[in-house]
Amino acid sequence: MSDVKQGDTILIIAGDDRGRTGKVIKVSPSARIQVEGINIQKKHHRPKKEGEKGQVIEKPGFISISNVKIICPKCGKPAKIGHTQAGDKRKKRVCKKCQAVI
Repeated sequence: MSDVKQGDTILIIAGDDRGRTGKVIKVSPSARIQVEGINIQKKHHRPKKEGEKGQVIEKPGFISISNVKIICPKCGKPAKIGHTQAGDKRKKRVCKKCQAVI
């Protein structure tokens, strides 16, 4: 299980898009994520019917979770994630730099 969830703001730390930030669109069970505006892939579609035009569709591809770091919403820096349990016995994600709940 990963600490990255849908809607998190992340920083790419490895690969062609290193240094860019984006919002997580989708998290797959196989430790891969889709980030808006990152790893854009082109897919060519043939025309299905006569008279219809073919088109090129661009959509974000998946990248590995190991290539990203979560950006803390409080301190605004990429941070490691820790876990803590509050009084309600639920696990919460915590920034290890500023101790803010993510």
